[in-house]
Formats: sequence, structure tokens, C-alpha cells
Amino acid sequence: MNEEACSVRFDELGVCVIIPTYNNSGTLAGVIEDVSKYTHQIIVVNDGSTDNTESIIDSFPYLQKVSYATNVGKGWALRQAFKYAMEKGYKYAITIDSDGQHFAKDIPLFINKLETEPSAMIIGSRNMDQATIPGKSSFGHKFSNFWFKVETGIHCPDTQSGFRLYPLYLLKGMRFYTWKYEFEIEVIVRAAWKGVKMDSVPVTVYYAPKETRISHFRPFKDFTRVGILNTFLVIIAFAYIKPRDFVRALFKKKGRQQLLDQLYDPSHSDQMKAASVAFGVFTGIIPLWGFQLVIAIFFAVLLKLNKALVVVFANISIPPMIPLIIFLSYKAGGYWMGSKVTHIELSRKISLNTIHQHLEQYIYGSITLAIVAAIVFGLVTFVLLKLFKKNQTLQYKLTGTWKKAL
Repeated sequence: MNEEACSVRFDELGVCVIIPTYNNSGTLAGVIEDVSKYTHQIIVVNDGSTDNTESIIDSFPYLQKVSYATNVGKGWALRQAFKYAMEKGYKYAITIDSDGQHFAKDIPLFINKLETEPSAMIIGSRNMDQATIPGKSSFGHKFSNFWFKVETGIHCPDTQSGFRLYPLYLLKGMRFYTWKYEFEIEVIVRAAWKGVKMDSVPVTVYYAPKETRISHFRPFKDFTRVGILNTFLVIIAFAYIKPRDFVRALFKKKGRQQLLDQLYDPSHSDQMKAASVAFGVFTGIIPLWGFQLVIAIFFAVLLKLNKALVVVFANISIPPMIPLIIFLSYKAGGYWMGSKVTHIELSRKISLNTIHQHLEQYIYGSITLAIVAAIVFGLVTFVLLKLFKKNQTLQYKLTGTWKKAL
């Protein structure tokens, strides 16, 4: 796609380019000139620069500008640019850094991909094997990719790249909470949770020599902020997002079929399947809210259980079931409390906050309930599997054909 054709497609698709900048006067003009070869629909965000950034921006009359006096952070700059772009009616925004790390010549790659994936967030995947890549960038790249996979289940080759195409119309209404570098993690994780598809295109990257490189990334502070964000995202993922997705999957034919396929797996014995169900139920009830799935997966791998069945039944503690589980836990705990027993009524008002009242009874009861429920679910699963096989054998004797074998 040539430059003129690319500019036409920008207009037709409703795409703009966003350049956030803070004290990058040495490279900003060159980046703007390179981008302007493909479009003049450019929004530059001056994130409180103290150099001559403002005068550089004003020297390009076609630029759209968002500017404020106090430096806040890259995430805040992007959030302000997104808000401005949506108000102007843009559907998509390509973000490119102002330090010269990215190359505008890769912009057509995003437009080409957009034409085949109009509902995707497209991330420029950098070649991180180059000798010029700083060690902290290489580590951060692997670190970020790993946690994104944990939080979303999606493999993304470069979650830290700032060269991206955002489908703005799919982010409308979302409320974000971060305002520095960690925003670029928050936005892709939460967009993935919302169902936005993640895609990528290969892009070129340039890191200037260390002695001339200008970077506002503060390794200790910013890695700490990213680490704290990932901690919260992991807790939310396992406490809410994954159970939510599990429940939604059960209402879909494909999700129900995947569960049946695990029960039908002939490579696993009935005893192992029953044990997997029992362990999943146990970890779903024990009083470790927020970490139940992490523990379930860890021990499923360690004990060589059927991981899918463990995860499925660990989701017994989905939000609609929480009042019942807490109620039964208090009832079971009552047998251990003697005269100090607390009685509660089953109602929709029961929530995780109820646990703080008479915590001792809840802990005793939840462990008791977890053990009893695990035994019951495990035995029922084992009996049903045996009965199903017996019915399959009888049918074979009568008709000479098998249904799907377990």
C-alpha cells in the first residue's frame, strides 16, 4: 500500500494516529514528519513537557493537540487522547512513541490487518532478539507476556509494545485506573476480558545507543507498579473472570461438549476422573477465596489429575453459589462450636462480608463441607461412570454397536 492509498484508507476507516510525548524534543519532529507521510489525522499529547515540545507541535498546523502543564504519565496521556479521539468521531487509533523507537513505515501493516480484523486490538510485535535490546526491556517483555497469558489465557507475542492499533469503539464506556506505563497492560488485559480479539503484526524497532537514549521508564518504581497491577489482575482473573467465562461456556454447546470430552477421555481411569472431580470440589469450597483456581491447577499438575475436570469443578464457588456455600459452611461449622454456635438464615444477602462475622465457625465449617462434598461428588461421579459403561456394554450386546466410549 503506497502512502497516498494509505491516507485514503485512514479517512475511510476512521483511523487516527496518537503520539504521546514528554520531553522528546530531539526526536518528536522527525516522528511527526514520518507519520504525516501516511496521514494528517494526528493527535499529539504533550504530557507536561518542560522543553520546547509545545513549539514543535505548533509548527505543524495540521496537528490536533492535547496539552496540559503537569506531567502525569504515558497512561494518562493515552487516556486523554482516546477521549479526545472518540469525541472527534474516530473509530480506531494507532499509537506510536515519540522517541524514534518505532518506524512509521510499518503503519500500513496495521491498516492491512485492520481490513481483515476490524474488531481486534492489533499490537506491533518487536523483534526482541536483537543485540541492541536493553536487558531490562528483554526481561520486561518476557515477564509481561507470561502474566498476560495467566490473566487471559491468550498468547500475545509482545504485550509491552507501545505501537498498537486500538479499536476505540470497543473501549467506549470502560473505566481505567492506571495512568503511567502500566496502563498499556491494564488496557489489553481488560479488553481481552471484554472479548476483544488480540492480534499482532511484526514491526521494526530501534534502540538508540545507551549514551544517547532518552527513557522515562524508572526500572524500580515502574516494575513495582506493574507488579502490583498484575497481582490485582491475577486475583480478579481467578476470582471472577475465569468463573464467569466458565459459566458462560456451559450455556454454549461447545463448552458443554468440552466437558463431556474430558469425561469421555479413555486415557484416564474412572478412579482418576472421580478423584479429579472430588479435588476440584474440595479446592472450590476451602476458604481460600481468590486463590482456589491457582491451587487447584498447581496440585492437578503435581498429582497428575485430569486438569480440565479439576478446574471445571473448582468453579463450584461461582458467584450465584456463594450464598449457599457460605450458609452450608456455617451450618457444618456449628457442629464444632458447641454453645458458641451462630445461626444464619439462607438468603441473597449472604456474601463474602458475612464471613468476617464469626470467622472461626466459617473456617471449621468450610473445611468440613469441602471434605464431605468432595467425597460425595467423587463417589457419585465414580458410580455414574461405572453405570454408564455398564449401559454401553449392554447396548453393545444387544445392537453390536458402541456409543461414544468413556
